Amino acid sequence: MPEYSSPSDQPQPEAAQDDTLIARCIRGDQQSYADLYQRYADSVYRLCNTLLYTQEDAEDVVQESFVYAFRNIGRYDSQKASFKTWLFTIAISRCRNMYRRKQFLTVDLSAALQLRLAAPNGERPEAALARRDAREAVEVAVKGLPSQLREALVLRYAHGLTYREIAEIMDCPQKTAESRVRLAHKKLRKTMQGHGPALLEEILQI
Repeated sequence: MPEYSSPSDQPQPEAAQDDTLIARCIRGDQQSYADLYQRYADSVYRLCNTLLYTQEDAEDVVQESFVYAFRNIGRYDSQKASFKTWLFTIAISRCRNMYRRKQFLTVDLSAALQLRLAAPNGERPEAALARRDAREAVEVAVKGLPSQLREALVLRYAHGLTYREIAEIMDCPQKTAESRVRLAHKKLRKTMQGHGPALLEEILQI
């Protein structure tokens, strides 16, 4: 006779799992804080490392972000945003504070867009060199983007967020989020004229 699982045995959706952990955190369950940290620390770190580039700064912002989130977890409203979106909003705010203090914003495009640009087997050395030069040109172009355009690009392509989620994180209308990504594309294309625009198109999958 086949065995049937009760509803409680079924895997919970991610949002439901978050809600369960958050409720336990509010009741003072320290293990649930650790579980939430393990669940999202890697993606928050990747976001911060992409925007700040230095490992030390990224680690500092990750810690600051989680400390703030955990201290204010009772204020989180699942009706307004997912927990991941809320965390990203906190992290983006602290990244901005960090690069305002240091007066810079840099990004490793390979990390941001998860480039897979290894030379194919058998590619001629000169072709591999040209491809590397084109990649470096794209990285320089992205570094020259205004911070809001770069953040939108990173959230869209490094983390696969929807425009609605980007808008929530960047505190702007969804149309503005879409516009920022489009404008980033436009500026990159202009900068990349003569420096491998076909590669840019391939990377961004435009």
